[in-house]
Formats: sequence, C-alpha cells, structure tokens
Amino acid sequence: MMKSILLLFLPLFIVFFSCEQTQNTNPKSSASSDTIAELPNIDFDEKLKELNITLTEPAPPVANYVNITQAGKILFLAGKGPTKPEGGYVTGKLGIDLSVEEGYAAARLVGISQLSVLQAHLGDLNKVKRILKVTGMVNASPEFTNQPEVINGFSDLMVEVFGDRGKHARAAVGMGSLPRNIAVEVEMIVEVF
Repeated sequence: MMKSILLLFLPLFIVFFSCEQTQNTNPKSSASSDTIAELPNIDFDEKLKELNITLTEPAPPVANYVNITQAGKILFLAGKGPTKPEGGYVTGKLGIDLSVEEGYAAARLVGISQLSVLQAHLGDLNKVKRILKVTGMVNASPEFTNQPEVINGFSDLMVEVFGDRGKHARAAVGMGSLPRNIAVEVEMIVEVF
C-alpha cells in the first residue's frame, strides 16, 4: 500500500522539484533594477562639474501644481520647460523658428532643470535608483517629424549623468503648442532607493 502511494506521488515530486530548480537557476529571474541597485555611488558634484552643469534652485510652478510628488519609492516630476541660464525660456516652434540642434539644446536645458528638482527634493542624487520614464513634448509645426532627435537632448544628459541608471523608457511627441510658447516640455518618473 505504501509503495503504491509513493509511486502515485513520485511524478508530482519530480515535477515540483524540477520546476523549483528551474526557477532558481533562471538567469532572467534577476530584475535589471536589482543589478542597477548594486552600482557604486557617483561623486555627482564632480560629475556635474565635468559636464559644466550648475544646478540651481528649482523654479516655482507657474500654476496650481507642485514640481514633484512621491508615492513610496517612485517620484513623479511635473513637466518643465527650457530655462535659459540668463533667465527666461527658449521659445518657438521646431521646424519654423528653431532647428533640431536648437531643440536638442533646449531639451538639455530641461534636463538640468529636472536635475535641480531632484537634487532639491532628495538632497543627494545618489538616491536615484533609475530614471524610469520620460515624456518629451515638442512645440512643432505639423510637418516636423524629428521629435526623437530633439528629446535626445534630455535623454543623453540623463545617461551622461547617471550612466546605466539614466537609461529609460520614453515618448517623444509633437504638440501644436506648449505653455508660454516654450520649445519643449519634459516630465519624468524616477525610482529612488
């Protein structure tokens, strides 16, 4: 009787243990964000100096919203426009008033503004685990189709500053207009430690 019971359950044990072993040895079972979490700290003061970037006090919101909200380990950064170092915004439509290169430079300025928001909120950019998602909006003529090349100004900066932690999912879309006629606006979602 005992032998019959063992023979009945033996196939189940074999299936269970082989599935357990497969799950434990599967190289894809480690999430890429876990690997990113093991990256060493970066001297961001030195990194920003190398990139000739000076972070400033974030500009206050221009309407009824806040620059950043946090839900657990996820930060949601409101859309920012390209603030010039001397003040004011980069304005105009891509494809009419501005070239792709000028749009790229404007998107990079937005990246500096968003880094300032992160620094002010976190106190230390080493608390950034990963730039998860970026939404880039380009003030463009209907014929303009180089939105990705413009928003690369923002994306390239995130990777220059954060390395692999700066690589993100992204949308780059054209808009008929943007507030105050700014050239680009970018919002992002960030995971923190």
